[in-house]
Amino acid sequence: MSVSEIIAQTEHKMKATVEHTREEFVKIRTGRASTGLLDQIKVDYYGCPTPLNQVAQVGVGDARTLTVQPWEKNMVKVVEKAIRDSDLGLNPATSGDVIRVPLPPLTEERRRELSKVVRGMGEDSKVAIRNLRRDANTHVERLTKDKEISEDDERRAETEVQKLTDKYVAEIDKVVADKEKEIMTV
Repeated sequence: MSVSEIIAQTEHKMKATVEHTREEFVKIRTGRASTGLLDQIKVDYYGCPTPLNQVAQVGVGDARTLTVQPWEKNMVKVVEKAIRDSDLGLNPATSGDVIRVPLPPLTEERRRELSKVVRGMGEDSKVAIRNLRRDANTHVERLTKDKEISEDDERRAETEVQKLTDKYVAEIDKVVADKEKEIMTV
């Protein structure tokens, strides 16, 4: 594997780490209704656990209400029960074949807890990026040991990997700051 391949692969993995962090943050509840909040809920669909968004249409009714409309009428009670039994603390109400899920406002204490969770997840992501840097540097050192590249090339590669690390750690910091701001906004 060449130095450019190592750097390209490392950058790809770092981008994926940032993207994964963003996806995880969607699941964290803020003051606003977001369909991503119900993404992890599984519904018993004819004996098979199925993601909610595959048995129903999930939408945003207003800033504090989600609407869930199952494709099949007989799934309304099952979907309502799955939402109620989830660990999200939501209390859905059915009106006809539409399930309304009001989101209770977050307390100041809960906002602070969520903020800590977000910072912790951000820190985990930064550790993952630093681990990718370490792996890349190990590969580069191996190439130097095997006399495939010079020590100057090794230093240049390590500098390049460090620049990538700094760039993606800063991106994680920005994503965390944005999410914290979103959580703390009343």
